[in-house]
Amino acid sequence: MAKQIHLNTFHMNAPGHSWAGLWTHPQDTCVNYTDLDFWTEIARTAERGLFDGIFLADVSGVYDVYNGSPDAALAAGAQIPSGDPSVLISAMAAATRHLGFGVTASVGYEQPYYLARRFSTLDHLTKGRIAWNIVTGYLDSGSKALGETTTRAHDDRYDRADEFLELVYKLWEGSWEDDAAVHDKVGRRFVDPAKVHRISHHGEHFNLDAIHLSEPSPQRTPLLYQAGTSTRGREFAARHAECVFANQSKTSLAENAADIRRRAAAYGRRPEDIKIFVGATVIVAPTEAEARDKYEDYRGHLDVQGALALLSGWTGIDFAQYGPDDPVQYVKSNGMQSKLEAMTIRSPDRVWKVKDLADFGEVGGRGPFVVGTPSQVADELLSWVDDAGVDGFNLTRVVEPANLADFVDLVVPELQNRGVYKTEYAPGTLREKIYGSGHARLSSRHPGAGFRHGVTATPSPAPVREPAE
Repeated sequence: MAKQIHLNTFHMNAPGHSWAGLWTHPQDTCVNYTDLDFWTEIARTAERGLFDGIFLADVSGVYDVYNGSPDAALAAGAQIPSGDPSVLISAMAAATRHLGFGVTASVGYEQPYYLARRFSTLDHLTKGRIAWNIVTGYLDSGSKALGETTTRAHDDRYDRADEFLELVYKLWEGSWEDDAAVHDKVGRRFVDPAKVHRISHHGEHFNLDAIHLSEPSPQRTPLLYQAGTSTRGREFAARHAECVFANQSKTSLAENAADIRRRAAAYGRRPEDIKIFVGATVIVAPTEAEARDKYEDYRGHLDVQGALALLSGWTGIDFAQYGPDDPVQYVKSNGMQSKLEAMTIRSPDRVWKVKDLADFGEVGGRGPFVVGTPSQVADELLSWVDDAGVDGFNLTRVVEPANLADFVDLVVPELQNRGVYKTEYAPGTLREKIYGSGHARLSSRHPGAGFRHGVTATPSPAPVREPAE
């Protein structure tokens, strides 16, 4: 049987997401992001296409690196204003039966105790259809909003994240035994207190002495995504991630996927324990000419200043100080190091210019950008599966929901005809839909499983830190 592709639609609770300005297109309804009807329509369309999930981005802070001001991002609606993604889930879950929901939450700005309860609650309400995209935070504006003077150093953020994950594993996996919640009406006892255990944690970054507030949910620990492929990010992924989300060139992604899976062996994990997802922008139509016309139409709505505001925030480099023909060069920063590496030192065959970053099209480090017929789109996606070891795609928001509906109606049947995409949903939790029946909870090989009650956790090797410059 051919390898089956996994698909998520990639969104944000904001008018603009990865491509600034496309909300101005007449067919786009993302200005209605504050309306639940917008989100339930997206969810139903994705489920009609048998998508694995909706992957919801989030960011703490505002993009104010460009020109030292948030004005460009605000004017373009570039990920600002934005709402909490987690509060959307209940409505979309009620409108669907199988669709999963990946929610981004930053370990840099959250407290483990309350994050653990929020994800347990979502896992209960969705009947096990929830995933957590783990990010560490990278905007100084987000840190300052919480009273800090600046964002922590890149590798320090991951050190804190390791301890954060250890603590939520203890809460999700170890605080309540499987049969602690007895729900005994006759005996008038809801919980067996002897099977609920206090978590006492005293670490470098966190101190906690409490029991988890939620009874065990279908997955206990949500399906774990991680986005970040710097050296330290790959080490973190090898230890914690079940699914890795990356935006990279095909060659770089193949190298990083192999490296993550190699590093995972040090934690007792197998290569198949980690699924690789890449962000993809797809514009499809019945004919190539129609697809190109659609692309040119969409391109005319891109907001150049908003696009550069996003890139400046992601990389930590103020692109306002450069001309459009200046080359993009690698500079050590506290932003997304993997993003800048992908556009520079990992793209030796092409020099990307600042004007390329502000265009609607292929940009180094942003994954596949495909314009064409259903057959052409399928060919390109499958080339990433074959050449880069990709397991799935996060389809970037373009003009929605029209673009998602086009993919569902045109590309999904093409993939199904080729035998590389499901024709019905598998039963079970989101983790079971990704990994197969019987995998509702973390694999016993995952380090988080070592924190289950009665199991002695195996000490993890010291993380690999990036060399100082």
